[in-house]
Amino acid sequence: MSTHLLLRTVGELMVAFAALRVHHRVLHERKIDRAVFHTMRIEQIIGVLGAICIFLAFIVEIQ
Repeated sequence: MSTHLLLRTVGELMVAFAALRVHHRVLHERKIDRAVFHTMRIEQIIGVLGAICIFLAFIVEIQ
């Protein structure tokens, strides 16, 4: 396994996690209108799916 691959994957997952935490925090404040709330919820779901894909790609790469 390459150190470069590991560092890249960890970095990508950290960025994804940080973005998802921001969405989570804003969604729970509920100081936004319904359309923005809906859009952010969809972005949050897509972000989780993206992080899962990054992790699965890492697993496939190291095998």
